[in-house]
Amino acid sequence: MNVCVYCASSQKIDPKYLDLAAQVGAELAGRGHTLVSGGATVSCMGAVTRAARAAGGRTIGVIPQVLVDIEIADTESDELIVTSDMRERKGVMDARSDAFLVLPGGIGTLEELFEIWTARVLGVHDRPLVILDPWGLYAPLRQLIDDMYEAGFTRANVYDGIAWTSTLDEAVAHLESKAPHLTPSATDLTESTP
Repeated sequence: MNVCVYCASSQKIDPKYLDLAAQVGAELAGRGHTLVSGGATVSCMGAVTRAARAAGGRTIGVIPQVLVDIEIADTESDELIVTSDMRERKGVMDARSDAFLVLPGGIGTLEELFEIWTARVLGVHDRPLVILDPWGLYAPLRQLIDDMYEAGFTRANVYDGIAWTSTLDEAVAHLESKAPHLTPSATDLTESTP
């Protein structure tokens, strides 16, 4: 399964967030999943990909040219896709992923979260979306969604499109249990035909 991890690029954060990202990368790799990330070497993005590779996992990085130009591209990725801009980056990450895991992050992480969550609520996809929030950073966001629902701004299925978790085990178990069954590729079908 290809798991897209949305996470922080800030270098001013508490090291516990870097440790969490590294644990996520190692766990996903240990379970045989491919990591899809933002393709940068900084902060949590760098921590999650380095840990995944150290644990023998495959990594796919997707990064816009503007970030390549400032030399933060993860050139050690098994596959590094350079896009023309941030919008294309999100589209490629979406297209390459079977599931989405959101770690603590800033406004860029929130933008990615909301785009995938909105698409899920609208029925554009049925892939699992999980927030892993051990320290409650997103608690005000969860309350805001509750308030928006009570005020009639969101549909009831806004809650069906996402899982809020506080432990890594819980997050990964949810991703694995909710991911749609993957259809074999044409190559797989050709290779298995006698």
